[in-house]
Amino acid sequence: MVKIRLTRVGAKNKPAYRIVAMDSREPRDGKHLEILGFYDPKTDPATIQLKEERILYWLSQGAQPTDTVLSILKKYGVWDKFLAMKTSAKSSA
Repeated sequence: MVKIRLTRVGAKNKPAYRIVAMDSREPRDGKHLEILGFYDPKTDPATIQLKEERILYWLSQGAQPTDTVLSILKKYGVWDKFLAMKTSAKSSA
């Protein structure tokens, strides 16, 4: 199963994270399929960059976001766009 999750980058005591699509069986910092964004919680406010189009693609292909990534997607409205896209596809079918 493909998951959209965080992988840690950055130095000791200075974490930063990449938002990636990867197989759920891979370790946290293992081989990823695609980099979908960046998250730096240490800045004020937290720095977040998202490749929205690619995230929507992976979600439409059945990728499951982790809880943390889901909260980021909800905060930036990507999850709402996915749900709207999903319901419009169902209603047109």
